[in-house]
Formats: sequence, C-alpha cells, structure tokens
Amino acid sequence: MIIVTGATGTLNGATVDHLLKRIPPEQIGVSVRDPSRATHLADHGVRVRQGSYDNPAALRQSFADAEQVLLVSSSDLTADVVAQHRRAIDAAVGAGAQRILYTSTHGAGFDTPYPPLGIHAATEQYLSESGAAWTSLRNGFYGDPAQLLGAWEETGEIAMPADGPFSWIDRRDAAEAAAAVLTADEPFEGPIDLTLPKPVTLADFAASASEIAGRRIERVVVDDKKWVADAISRGTPEEVARFTLSMFQATRSGHFSDSDPTLTRLLGRSPRSITDQLKDLDTR
Repeated sequence: MIIVTGATGTLNGATVDHLLKRIPPEQIGVSVRDPSRATHLADHGVRVRQGSYDNPAALRQSFADAEQVLLVSSSDLTADVVAQHRRAIDAAVGAGAQRILYTSTHGAGFDTPYPPLGIHAATEQYLSESGAAWTSLRNGFYGDPAQLLGAWEETGEIAMPADGPFSWIDRRDAAEAAAAVLTADEPFEGPIDLTLPKPVTLADFAASASEIAGRRIERVVVDDKKWVADAISRGTPEEVARFTLSMFQATRSGHFSDSDPTLTRLLGRSPRSITDQLKDLDTR
C-alpha cells in the first residue's frame, strides 16, 4: 500500500488523484489531520486515517501496512519543522515502510541564505540515516506566480530585487511526477531534482508576461533595502519581507541554477513552461 500525507492539500491531493489513475484505490491510503475533509477519497475506496506530525502514535497507526510513504513537508510556520519531519520518518520506519519519499526543494543544502533549504537538507540527512530506502523529490519553486511577480498586470512592471536563475514548475506537474515515482518499476534512490529543462529569471517572466498581455512588461530591479522598506510600508511584516528577500538572494548566488531532465522523463512530455503557467492564470 502507498500512504500519502497531506492528501487534503493542493500538492499531495493532486498526487492522490494521479495515483487513482494508475493503481486500484485499495492500494492507496492517506494520513490526514482532519479525515472529514477526505470523504471524497474514502468514497473512491481510498483508506483514510487520521494522522498528525505532532502525534507519533496516531501517525504510526495511519501508516500501517505501508510499503511506501510519501511525506509532504510541513507548512506549520509556528512549529519545529525538522522535529515534525523526524517524527514522521520514525513513524514510517516503525510501521515497516520499505521506502519513504519526501517533498523537498531544488537546491536543498545547509550553506544558503534561504532558510527552507537548510530544513530540507536536515530532513534528507535524517532520511539517509533512517535505515529505510528513501527518495527526496526536490521540486523547483511552485505556487501562485502573483506572489513572485507582484501586481505586474496593473503596474506594467515586475519590480523585485535582483535575481538569478531558478526553476518555477507547475504544481500539477510536481504532483504527476510524484505519482509516477511512486508507481515506477525502477527505484529512485536519494534526491532527485524535478526542474524545468532550463532555469528562468524574472526577465524571462517579463518577456512571457509581455507576450500574453500584448504590451511591454518591464523587469525593474529594486535595491534590497528599498524593496524591504516598500514591502513593510504596504503592510507586509518585516520578517516575511526579509524571508522573501532571502529567496532572491539565494537565486542570485546560484543555488537554483542547475537543471535536470528527470521531470520531463517522468511526465513523458515537456513540463508546463512559465508562459503556459501565466496563461493558465486567466482560465482557472
């Protein structure tokens, strides 16, 4: 049985949808904090059990009979996330899982200005010491492009700090790739990078936005201090603004500049481009 955590969330919820297209529902289980939000999965024949990274006993029970467990990285900003991940890994090992998979991030490492990369690196290190076979799905960045680009449609410009090359993938592609890895005949050992064929920059986003809008969208580089000050003046908490800035700093120091063909191979097609993703914003 394949057990998926976070299956009521956007990423792993889509992963379960793809699993249902590949294997019978009785081979799928989900571990969720609130089972009432997963009744649609139970109706399809998926096993639904309550589990939380903060409740090791319930988590281990929700992992019972698992051959593989897919752990979604915690989004609890108030918690000790690495400790949560360790409890989840321990529960999977204790339940007898043969392989543990984890949704990590491209560029995971300790020597970085962007804090989440250190969290992912620490989790991967714990996985490597767990005694179980493991796979780390190092996804490129994904999410709402508006959070990355700002109000470009209204202002006609992408005004952000200096950046460097990075990979911005579609979350739907990340979910499909995870399902492909879970059901593959070949084992994927250790970390695998799931990125665009070529990294992009905000200048590339500006070019794509210009193409879609039918007018020129400028890429404007804003000084770090000014960008933080402007963000705070718009109501963004200072710690959030500085956290976001650290992502840009990590891109321009080359932490996300590598690319890999694995995502393309898993999908059997080219991943959705940034132009595709921006166009989709108008149809969702």
